Amino acid sequence: MAAAVLLVDDERFARTVYSDYLRVAGYEVQVADTADAALEALRRRRFDLLITDIILPGADGLELLSEAKRLDSNIEALVITALDRVDPAVRAMKSGASDYLVKPVTPEALQLAVQKCLSARALLAENKALRSHLRLFETCQRITSSLDHDRAVTLALGTIAGDMGASGAVFLERTASGKLAVAGQTGVDASQALAIAGAAGEAIGASGGVPTSMALPADAPAPRAMVLQVAEGETMRGVVLALVTADPDEQQMRSAEFVCSHLALALRTLGHLKQVEHLAYLDDLTHLYNTRFLDIVLEREIQAGRPFTVLFLDLDRFKTVNDQYGHLIGSKLLVEVGRVLKACVRDEDVVARYGGDEYVAVLLGIDSGGALKVAERIRRSIEDHVFLSREGARVRMTGSIGLASCPEHTTQKAEVLDLADRAMYRGKRSNRNVVYIASRDLPPVPAR
Repeated sequence: MAAAVLLVDDERFARTVYSDYLRVAGYEVQVADTADAALEALRRRRFDLLITDIILPGADGLELLSEAKRLDSNIEALVITALDRVDPAVRAMKSGASDYLVKPVTPEALQLAVQKCLSARALLAENKALRSHLRLFETCQRITSSLDHDRAVTLALGTIAGDMGASGAVFLERTASGKLAVAGQTGVDASQALAIAGAAGEAIGASGGVPTSMALPADAPAPRAMVLQVAEGETMRGVVLALVTADPDEQQMRSAEFVCSHLALALRTLGHLKQVEHLAYLDDLTHLYNTRFLDIVLEREIQAGRPFTVLFLDLDRFKTVNDQYGHLIGSKLLVEVGRVLKACVRDEDVVARYGGDEYVAVLLGIDSGGALKVAERIRRSIEDHVFLSREGARVRMTGSIGLASCPEHTTQKAEVLDLADRAMYRGKRSNRNVVYIASRDLPPVPAR
């Protein structure tokens, strides 16, 4: 498709000559003799290149250039003028012009300048597309590597909604009985998600299959939803409903389908993990990693010679929760603490339940200085969090955290845990609710 050029000049001769040059070179050219006429054309359609004189009737060509950039930040601009001075050239470049030509301009010079402008535009567009594809690829890697169902779904829905310009998105996952149930949403609340799911069930039932789009209830945040299958081969694991006001373009649809395919892979992996988690590396209660997996991670990082920091957390006065509310409620609090911990660290870090009310976080690639900030964030998060709100208990907790780094404090697997444990115990012996960094002169922890 020929590049679209808007040529703006108040001289009829210049408009005719330059437009003829460009048409012969294969460009689609539209002309305007005033800034107002040019702005009207810019509002009606998209142009790849704006060529304008600086001096126009009733307006400054540089003001036109600035307004054109505001309407379309991707438009290229070329200034042709009889003003052979440095100052207007500098102003033109600052206003967004890619080149500045002084009349009279030969056909060869004009064609070369136009080619340079459009080549720069193409390179910028290609660079933007590559960065977008890389971001999408990295996001999909995070989705497929996640061991948290809700995190994977939330990440996928946020990416789809953002790329499609949707006001929200809802994921309906196929249950064991074959029905579709809400398993995540973004941009809508739970009641809206249920209403949208009901409409989707009716649309799918009426069509006998999965439609590509569907109308939404009148009180929904958008009039329509694009329906994207989350499938792997012949196995459909659910659908994503992206709430839109206008049809997305082909590239947006391809990106959304790419994310859906990776969500399907993540769901398959999570399904397999759920089937064998009692034999693998997850703690039965909190579904954090267990000590078996913690041992593997520490051994792996030490053998690879990579730095890491161990945080050893023990809840302060947890026994009083069990005594006051019972062990069942206490167990729910332990699960909730695990969620708080996971929210304070990165996806690549490892959080494990060490036993009882003790937890260990392995911060990969982080020294004691960076880990101290993370540990303090964890300490504050636990202190500020209201636990067991759903159970009506509204319990406040604090925790003591010990910190030991490899290779800063030791390069031995057992010793790095022991040093972090000693540092934690030192904090509990002081006034609790503290972060304490390991040192070799700390006394050993009494037998528990």
